[in-house]
Amino acid sequence: MIIRRWQAPHTPDLKQMKQMFYLEGLQPHEEDFPAEAKAVDRKFPFDEVRMIVEGEQIIEVVGNKLLLRAGDRIMIPSNTTHTISSHQGPSKCIYARKVFSLF
Repeated sequence: MIIRRWQAPHTPDLKQMKQMFYLEGLQPHEEDFPAEAKAVDRKFPFDEVRMIVEGEQIIEVVGNKLLLRAGDRIMIPSNTTHTISSHQGPSKCIYARKVFSLF
């Protein structure tokens, strides 16, 4: 699992985040989480890359809870069980699935 915290004073907007994904060869998809939404025990046969657009999300991976805010990005390795939930209100993210990985 690789986490990149957004450090710049201005968070990129949705269009800029999508462009970042495109430059890496990833096809971004949008996902909205209403307040108190939770996606439990997700697991995919490919790497998943997520970047928070608005709000905050808690991602639990292998028993570790991570709070991600706008601009933060996480890469979850293939076949890793994880849970995603909104934190303190609705949230929005983009995600892409990587079929092949160099990691």
